Amino acid sequence: MTTELTWTAEGDWTARGDWGTHDSASRRFELDRWQARLDELRAARHVPGAALAVLIDGQVYELASGVLHRGTGVEVTTDSVFLSGSIAKVYTATLVMRLIDEGLLSLDTRVADVLPEFATPDPEATAAITVRQLLSHTGGVTNDFNHDSGRGDDCLAKYVEAARSVPLDCPPGTAISYGGLGYVVLGRLIEVLTGRTWDQALKDLLFTPLGLERSMTLPEEALRFRVAMSHLGEDGAAPDPAPAWDLMPRSAGPYGRVIVSAGDMARLAGLHLNGGVAPDGTQVLSARAVTAMQRRESDVPDKWTVSADGWGLGWTLYDWDGVPGYGHDGAAIGQYAYLRVVPHAGLALVLMTNGGSARLLYADLFRELLAELAGVTMPAPFGPPAQPLTVDLAPLLGTYRREGVVITVSEDPDGGAHMRYEFVDGMKDMSPPLDMDLTPVTSTVFAASGAGPAFSEDYMPVVFSTLSNGTACVYVGMRATPKIT
Repeated sequence: MTTELTWTAEGDWTARGDWGTHDSASRRFELDRWQARLDELRAARHVPGAALAVLIDGQVYELASGVLHRGTGVEVTTDSVFLSGSIAKVYTATLVMRLIDEGLLSLDTRVADVLPEFATPDPEATAAITVRQLLSHTGGVTNDFNHDSGRGDDCLAKYVEAARSVPLDCPPGTAISYGGLGYVVLGRLIEVLTGRTWDQALKDLLFTPLGLERSMTLPEEALRFRVAMSHLGEDGAAPDPAPAWDLMPRSAGPYGRVIVSAGDMARLAGLHLNGGVAPDGTQVLSARAVTAMQRRESDVPDKWTVSADGWGLGWTLYDWDGVPGYGHDGAAIGQYAYLRVVPHAGLALVLMTNGGSARLLYADLFRELLAELAGVTMPAPFGPPAQPLTVDLAPLLGTYRREGVVITVSEDPDGGAHMRYEFVDGMKDMSPPLDMDLTPVTSTVFAASGAGPAFSEDYMPVVFSTLSNGTACVYVGMRATPKIT
């Protein structure tokens, strides 16, 4: 099923003329051809259902393929909604930047000055952490504090209170380390400054001005629409419906739950492509804020887990052989979402899926779309080199620990590297320990086998690095884990 939407002349996103010099005729989006390709690749990767949106030259094209639920057989349509996972962080970051536009805070505002209830076990760190650091994942807060603070409107306040005792992954400002906890704090900051729940603030300040009718945050709102069911299963086979649609608590909203159609997500990307101007001409976000979000705040040692070359304010930043772009990935209990924006081409791509080898579908499909529509060459899939490397493992061996996770790197009798990834503390029931063999890619980058396509196609990257204070650490899943022995 395909849909083409074109904005009216008075609200045309191309009216500003700042999307580059591509010839529109040479980039005509062939709906039928890409529909057939989506159908083909989705089936090959055992993805039950997918929705694709392409924003190009001021037009949003929407395509749908497969089923929302393998048990019921209900088909995906272009107006179906999916869980977007961590792409919710882009929405929260955009909302924070709007409050900065209004003069309610600045990027370098210390969080504790606005939110006195915010704290960490380290008083010095608590006093130092800024809005900028939380937006760019350089505040040192963890990603793995899964705390259900209830369904009430006070859920973010309760989460922030409970997080006061959660140790930092690393000292603020010493490294980038993916930190969902920080986005709950930002969500609570939004509540305090606006006098509304995060959910309501998102509706009032973003969804309504942009006319996003299939964007929401709560399950009871999603039930008005055709909703994608999560599916789980082994790689390379058709997955089965998950036991529950969404296992995340309400407090996960600012970092992990915006429920949205692919087309609506493309329209949010359009806001950023058009300098913060909505289709009706409303300046929702200042051009200065849009630019700031895309400015590199930190380099990323792990350039493979989410294809990141750097991080801005909310955005993951990409460098495709000199062509800059931005976007984000999302995962939510069997649903996977991908957003890529190429500013010079005025192009945004959105893929929403509900299970299967979704990352491989993304890689197949976006590699073709980006090449044809923007002249972008995506990097080759991550994996071990053709010729085996011999590296000195001694500096890397030992135990690494952060809140909820212990990582042990050891040497096998045959001289190979091995990693055990173990969940502890409040995370101990998440999964049994994961044991992986590590194949060197460089002296500090290793390919872990058996991690699954949700991480990085066929192999998971394991990257050894050093914090700016000299502490050794290892990156797994974009989280920095310091070495303790």
